[in-house]
Amino acid sequence: MQFIREKESLRRAVAALRAQGGRIALVPTMGALHAGHMALVEEARARAGHVVASIFVNPRQFGANEDLATYPRREAEDARMLEAAGCAILWAPDAGEMYPQGYATTVSVSGVSEGLCGAARPGHFDGVATVVCKLFNQVRPDVALFGEKDYQQLAVIRRMAADLDLDLEIVGVPTIREPDGLALSSRNAYLSPGERAASRVLPEMLRALAAAIAGGATVAPALAEARERLVEAGFAKVDYVELRDAETLTPLGTLDRPGRLLAAAWMGRTRLIDNVPIVPEPATHRS
Repeated sequence: MQFIREKESLRRAVAALRAQGGRIALVPTMGALHAGHMALVEEARARAGHVVASIFVNPRQFGANEDLATYPRREAEDARMLEAAGCAILWAPDAGEMYPQGYATTVSVSGVSEGLCGAARPGHFDGVATVVCKLFNQVRPDVALFGEKDYQQLAVIRRMAADLDLDLEIVGVPTIREPDGLALSSRNAYLSPGERAASRVLPEMLRALAAAIAGGATVAPALAEARERLVEAGFAKVDYVELRDAETLTPLGTLDRPGRLLAAAWMGRTRLIDNVPIVPEPATHRS
């Protein structure tokens, strides 16, 4: 695996892969890799002949009071994992390489970026869209893979790629979970043992809520009850529990099309997000 930090070296390395033939897949990450990231790499290898992974902790998607300084970083271990998984290139620029002096451009995606995490983290998705657009231009992949755990992020990237006529396939990979259901996340390392145990209520609540709404429960009171359950379980703050259209992320008051239940809540100082798909139950017909 080639470990690359400069854009010119990256361009030469990608050109060499192109000369060998086969598709190129990109797996963008912020490092601190876990089984969820490695599932993206595995899917990338199934879809392309060459896999490029990136590690870049993007300062433009962190707010003023967020965890940029303390975000977990373990580059050497991450590199070993990616090499063992068969990556051809690890692209790991620093902030100066990604945003050189005088950098002045931001990519903003309206609509799908609004509400949910977009409301709780102003400017976050501008930072995501900007860095992902740059990664796409730097690597020029045929396919890029993202986890469905960050579902609004995935929707933003899909919208950006479509709107800017970017010639690549965007693939969402289902969330990888711990045995008790908690979605894998680099930020889970922040949880104390007690907080970690209590956090399993989040995926349990989403599964129960999906079953209730699909079974005919009225949406608004079901969402309110779910928020109350999280507070009772020890979550310090609930940013949202919402039902949205699975594609456009517009709010749904009734489940009349495929939807997504999304939640974000604070366990201590750690913000956890999760989501599950939900579809209307087929109508039954009696003769």
